[in-house]
Amino acid sequence: RMTIASTLAEEPAPGFDMEYPDEEPGADVKLLMAEMKNQNFDVIRFASYRTACKLRFIQKRCQLHLVDLWNLIEAFRENALNAMDAQAPLGVTRVRALLGSLYYQLNKRLPPSQQLDLPHCVSLLLNWLLASYDPEQQGCLRVLSLKVALAILCAGKLLDKLRYLFSLLADGSGRLPVSRFGQLLEEALVLPASVLESPSFHYTESLPGSIFHQARVTLNEFLSVLTSDGGPECLVWMPLLHRMANVENVLHPVQCDGCNRDSFLGFRYKCQRCYNYQLCQDCFWRGRTSGSHTNQHEMKEYAVYKSASKQLGHSLRKSFRCVPERPGRPLPHFPEEEHTLDLAHIVPPSPAASHNGLPSLVGPPMDSGQDEEHRLIARYA
Repeated sequence: RMTIASTLAEEPAPGFDMEYPDEEPGADVKLLMAEMKNQNFDVIRFASYRTACKLRFIQKRCQLHLVDLWNLIEAFRENALNAMDAQAPLGVTRVRALLGSLYYQLNKRLPPSQQLDLPHCVSLLLNWLLASYDPEQQGCLRVLSLKVALAILCAGKLLDKLRYLFSLLADGSGRLPVSRFGQLLEEALVLPASVLESPSFHYTESLPGSIFHQARVTLNEFLSVLTSDGGPECLVWMPLLHRMANVENVLHPVQCDGCNRDSFLGFRYKCQRCYNYQLCQDCFWRGRTSGSHTNQHEMKEYAVYKSASKQLGHSLRKSFRCVPERPGRPLPHFPEEEHTLDLAHIVPPSPAASHNGLPSLVGPPMDSGQDEEHRLIARYA
């Protein structure tokens, strides 16, 4: 990774005067990593699931699962990051202002009973980002590092995130040079390293060329490769992170043959050799078995539950061809020659006088500005 030779010294943003915890720098990150270790993720046999579980834990502890991609893009625009060079350094003060405005706007969308502790959230995420992307403790982050990390860990559809990541480094013709894809890949692979999974997922100079063999990549080629079943092995944890978020509240009302629980949440695994042998995700990931079943048996993963009657009805309709097979949902196709995606400008400027998403200290905004702001939040919340 390239190092940043200098830092930026900025004045604190006007109105951004919240008090932060008076504690040793990085103490909250040490506590966060200790809590993650106590979750016992390291006993998970599969590196991709292990990495996704750890990043999901970081995502939820930093409350990023509540921040939508479009709200994130709006915060970048409000803090003038959309016009900055991708390799430009950002000082700690400016990064803190960005995170403060992001969580401030999030609190405005949350009910009173779910309000976040803003200083704690900002301090935790800021120190974790610095620990991950500034190991030499130079006191700043690159714009690209910040955008890639937050875009991957925020809430939103995987396809939208990939389009946004593509737009960060695409050239004027709407194509991504493989050399720039290497920069994107290098920043993304800092995330597995931050949760101690670099032995399984790490960056090498030859990695970008092994994924794309041409010099420049179109958006359609980029999406096709990164979302395919046989996608890059170094990034398999990314779509898995999104699938994990989608199924963590899915209930399977069947008994796990490993731990004998009557029902469980998350993924369900069914053996393709043992009759009606099913495991919850905790048992399968950790290699727990019972009876004659072994870990060498082929297992099928399920993200939803269908009752026996629904499965029988589906089988009958399929056998009698009463209902045609539903085709797989194709990826949207975008024009081959298109301008660089400028998603940073997708949100119109806020009509209310504000700085970094915080109310102006001069006086209360006009009623018309409040109404417009409420409509904006309702649109992108």
